[in-house]
Amino acid sequence: MNNRRDLLLAITAVAFGLPMMSVDAHAASSFPDKPVKLIVPFPPGGSTDLIARLLAEKMSVILGQQVVVDNRAGAGGTIGISAVARAEPDGYTIGMATVSTHGANPAVYTKLPYDPVKDFQPITNVMSVPSVFVVSPKLPVKNMQEFIALAKSEPGKLTFASPGNGSLGHVNVEQFMDLAGIKLTHVPYKGAGQAATDALAGTVDAMTDNLPSSLPHIKSGKLRALAVLSPQRSPLLPDVPTYRELGFEAMSEGGWFGLVAPAGVPAPVIEKLMTSAHQAMQDPVFRQRTIEISGVPMANTPAQFAQQIREMMDKYARIAKAANIKL
Repeated sequence: MNNRRDLLLAITAVAFGLPMMSVDAHAASSFPDKPVKLIVPFPPGGSTDLIARLLAEKMSVILGQQVVVDNRAGAGGTIGISAVARAEPDGYTIGMATVSTHGANPAVYTKLPYDPVKDFQPITNVMSVPSVFVVSPKLPVKNMQEFIALAKSEPGKLTFASPGNGSLGHVNVEQFMDLAGIKLTHVPYKGAGQAATDALAGTVDAMTDNLPSSLPHIKSGKLRALAVLSPQRSPLLPDVPTYRELGFEAMSEGGWFGLVAPAGVPAPVIEKLMTSAHQAMQDPVFRQRTIEISGVPMANTPAQFAQQIREMMDKYARIAKAANIKL
């Protein structure tokens, strides 16, 4: 019904020479009058899902319509984010963009089923979350210096898990290996959950993952944290150094999680989505949960988020080229 009404408005505007802006304004004034779908391109339980559900809960109250999380995992986020790109550009389908979907994937996939720039309208970044390099306690190392020394003494013997070939976890470790001058053997899995299971069992020696997902296992002693990928140390792991502190200046930025819509969504609708997300991020419960997972709020404008996406694409294109990663 809404699409039909907007089509009639558009026809009327053309017939009488009225500005099309009035159609967009009408769409924004009534938006949303039904639930909004928020596609998460990763499985339930991970950091992307956690942040999306917290945001959706608060935005639902602000918008007066339910924001429903829809997990569509697979292919390193490619399946879910492609669904966002193909959705009707009316604002009722939006998605969680990550450094994987808009940084690592464009760098490593030769035939990506979406264009990370042309197919999306950025809404706002939401949060930056550190990632952490962890090892099995079975490994006879207490810090990163000892890990590097062990890896250099036995090139290729130590293994690291990742959520899949070309995933962010894979690309980040490839960059680390290049900078540290070591060789680890990559063991790709179908998702971060499977990778973490084998890391916990000691089947693989190491992995890198978002801090919120790994923190319970670090606290319980089932995994040992050696380095954090973020500008500063995490208050949740105050004794664990950053990569920068360890001498790896190029590794200073963790992952982020933001909202995008399909290209073509009317600007007033994007504005309303951005405003509601920013209001949600000011909610005391949201702010407290952000602190608990060592997150850093990153509310910004669509133009600013678009610039962050371009910068991340350039960064990971350089890393993928240096490590010769192509899928």
